Amino acid sequence: MADGEEDLPRDAKIVKTLLKSMGVENYEPRVVHQFLELWYRYVVDVLTDAQVYSEHAGKSSIDSDDVKLAIQSKVNFSFSQPPPREVLLELARNRNKIPLPKSIAGPGMALPPEADTLIHPNYQLVIPRKRTNEAVEETEEEEEASESKSQEQRTDLPQTTPQRVSFPLGPKRAR
Repeated sequence: MADGEEDLPRDAKIVKTLLKSMGVENYEPRVVHQFLELWYRYVVDVLTDAQVYSEHAGKSSIDSDDVKLAIQSKVNFSFSQPPPREVLLELARNRNKIPLPKSIAGPGMALPPEADTLIHPNYQLVIPRKRTNEAVEETEEEEEASESKSQEQRTDLPQTTPQRVSFPLGPKRAR
């Protein structure tokens, strides 16, 4: 054995032997300690669960059935099985029913429609238009005439049509 291997505990020697049997020749010494920690934690978890199952069954000690049940429950909750092939095929069929967006034909690389890109404007600003002096005077005359009408007949319509402006979100272009 190499230098220092005589001082190793039996479990560390087993881990080294396992690594060697799997063809792993070069590894850091800390790997052995990490495997040992994982190994001990797993054994403690399994035995703790086995003890709970044994107590639930009213037994005074843990037997092999309790340990098997604890290992099986650990496997069931730790590892998930992929869905059945039929389920995946059905999901793929549903997804493939939706056609892909048409690309913009042109020189160079084909691109998706601008509406499907991240740099497409995704918001609008409402900027009210300024009223001219004539429009303000007409509005005042209309307000005086409408004051005589009853409140039920009066309709409040906006006097100005807002102007919608969109800005693309993207990097600034050099001028």
